[in-house]
Amino acid sequence: MVRMSADERRESVIRAAVTEFARGGYHGTSTEAIAKRVGVSQPYLFRLFPNKQAIFLAASVRCCQEIAELFSKAAEGVEVEDARHVMGEAYETLIAKDPDKLLMQMQMYVAVASAEVAGDHEFGESIRAAWSELYDTVHLALGADPAETTQFFGGGMLINTLVSLGFGPGHRTWICFHESVRLGRE
Repeated sequence: MVRMSADERRESVIRAAVTEFARGGYHGTSTEAIAKRVGVSQPYLFRLFPNKQAIFLAASVRCCQEIAELFSKAAEGVEVEDARHVMGEAYETLIAKDPDKLLMQMQMYVAVASAEVAGDHEFGESIRAAWSELYDTVHLALGADPAETTQFFGGGMLINTLVSLGFGPGHRTWICFHESVRLGRE
């Protein structure tokens, strides 16, 4: 049996945390569930991360980073005019294959909003920083055009909402959205 290093275990915890937090949210997910998914004890989990909040923040940052990497790779070598389309397709493929990425994003928004309402303005700092990096990745791929970037993220949020509500690619709203994107490219 090969033993994992602490860094490898940490990676396992982050991956497990994305799944658990995506499905249960920050408040509805226990660290026990994360430890169980990884196959470690709760005390060991807390040797890797100081607390539940640190685990959630690491999972949130990882989610944003992976989506930014997806967009960056999709837009690599693509003309600016086609970047929105290829990044959108890559994102749709990602959330179809790994719906936890979509759910984790939604849970991030809820957790940060709840913390802000409760007066904890520091909770979301690392998430906002990761999201800003995601924004910058898209913004640069779209030729640093603020209107294109706004449209891209607006369309992404519409897709997130449709998928969250159970509407698939055949739904009329989805079809209308893609038609408007296609027309915008002509």
